[in-house]
Amino acid sequence: MRAVDIIAKKRDGLALTKEEIDFFVQGSVQGTIPDYQISAWLMAIYLRGMTVRETVDLTMAMAYSGEVLNLKDVAPLTVDKHSTGGVGDKTTLVVAPLVASLGLPIAKMSGRGLSFSGGTIDKLESIPGYRVDLSVEEFKKMVKEHGIVVSGQTAQLAPADGIFYALRDVTATVPSIPLIASSVMSKKIAAGTDVLVLDVKVGKGAFMKTIEDAKALAQLMVDIGKSVGKKVAAVIADMNQPLGRMVGNALEVKEAIETLQGRGPKDFVEHCLAVATELIRLSGKARDSRQARSMAEKALGEGEAWEKFLEWIEAQGGSRKVVENPELLPKARYREPLLSPRSGYISELDAMEIGLVTVLLGGGREKKGEPIDYSVGIELEKKIGDYVEKGEPLLYIHANDQARLEQARQRLLGAFAFTEAEPPTPPLIYEVIR
Repeated sequence: MRAVDIIAKKRDGLALTKEEIDFFVQGSVQGTIPDYQISAWLMAIYLRGMTVRETVDLTMAMAYSGEVLNLKDVAPLTVDKHSTGGVGDKTTLVVAPLVASLGLPIAKMSGRGLSFSGGTIDKLESIPGYRVDLSVEEFKKMVKEHGIVVSGQTAQLAPADGIFYALRDVTATVPSIPLIASSVMSKKIAAGTDVLVLDVKVGKGAFMKTIEDAKALAQLMVDIGKSVGKKVAAVIADMNQPLGRMVGNALEVKEAIETLQGRGPKDFVEHCLAVATELIRLSGKARDSRQARSMAEKALGEGEAWEKFLEWIEAQGGSRKVVENPELLPKARYREPLLSPRSGYISELDAMEIGLVTVLLGGGREKKGEPIDYSVGIELEKKIGDYVEKGEPLLYIHANDQARLEQARQRLLGAFAFTEAEPPTPPLIYEVIR
């Protein structure tokens, strides 16, 4: 087989065989297929799509491109949640310690930011000392001793996904149902997860723009999980505006800490509780959703989740002093307001533009492997349904570069739309697929 022939076949809209997919995945990992051919293949898949059978074959090839963990020797059951990407989505930072505090071990491999969407690993790296490069042995030790681990992808686990993930980010091939489904599920299969809740975002600030596409992606991932014996559910959640009020790595860590201390924004708190409820229910820890929700609220409200967060961050090398005093997190040189040009209700807030401006400020990557600025981002003062007076701050821009700050200011006004009448508030959760 030749890589160029496989690229051409997919370019022409033909289905690839299992053998061709295995060949391409293995060649990518072994280094016999260069980045430029992998990028061409990813673009062909983005443009031509994949059948369900191809997507399952790609998922399994990626999962078995490295070691597949068996965590039964450290925990009889492990849980995980995964977001398909959004803006201001720091859900893992709250949900992981919440469910772990209830005795449900969470073993999570996370990725970095993709395009306008922030990555959990990038957020955690804004905490001084936090280690994302755990070995398999260290990963398992964290599960056994602390019941929680959130690590980056290693060379041992799903290495093909690490290669594809980085290239998708910089080749405009992120919003593809088969590529997202195979990326998510290969990591979960490789990490030995038993129970998984998928947080599937839909809207302007998500890779899935329509409810139909979000449902198709959710159902495909649920079906892949079931086919390999996993318990899987999917929460379809709105991403037409950012989640919470902070967008940017250190800013989002700060907001997650506030949430764990009972001071989080209402929409973000509700979203975290919805995801945690599904994890608790699906794991069998609660008899139904009502009991699971009650357990989640108690863990968050009475401080157990916050205590587990401190234990987790410190055990994984992060500075306890910094998370106990978030003012010590990386802080931008400038914090400048964006003032409203008129009075009225906010009727639209383009989450994607907020995410793209955060990348422009340095909070995301425009090139593979590029360093990021953990301190920059956007602090929202007004969201959809809020009333604003002319001259009142819509948001604050956190920046370290005056020229980028001015570029951000010019673009961000276009992210808002106004109306005289109070608009309906968009729903947080559209549907749960069980």
